[in-house]
Amino acid sequence: MSDPHHQSDRAPGDEGEGQSGVAKGILGYGIGLVLAAGLTIVSFGVAAGYGWIYQPGIPVMLLVLAVAQMGVHLVFFLHITTGPDNTNNVLALAFGTLIVALIVIGSLWIMANLNHMNMSPGEMARHMGGF
Repeated sequence: MSDPHHQSDRAPGDEGEGQSGVAKGILGYGIGLVLAAGLTIVSFGVAAGYGWIYQPGIPVMLLVLAVAQMGVHLVFFLHITTGPDNTNNVLALAFGTLIVALIVIGSLWIMANLNHMNMSPGEMARHMGGF
C-alpha cells in the first residue's frame, strides 16, 4: 500500500513530520527567501521603468509579481497546502481576507459618499443663513 504522505506528494513549502533533520526545513525556508527576494528585486526593477517591459504593461506586471509573492509566502512560510490537515488554516485565511476586504471596501464607500455629499464653502454659507 502506498504512503499518502510520500515525499513526491508534498507541496514545496510543506516539511511534514516524516522528514528527518532540520536541514530540510532550513532548505524550504531558504528557497522561499530566495524566491521572495528575487520577486521583490524584479518588482523594484519593473517599477523603476528601466524599459524591461512595455510602459503601459507595468501595472499588470506589478500585479502578477504581487500575486506570485503572496503565493510564495503562503506556501513556503505559512505552509498553506492542499492537504486535508490544512482545511482550518485555509478557512481562517479566507475569513481574514473577507474581513479585511469588507473593512477596506466599506471605508472607501463611506469616504466616497462623504466626498459626494460635501458642500462647497459658498453652499455652506447660504445654508447657514449668511450672504
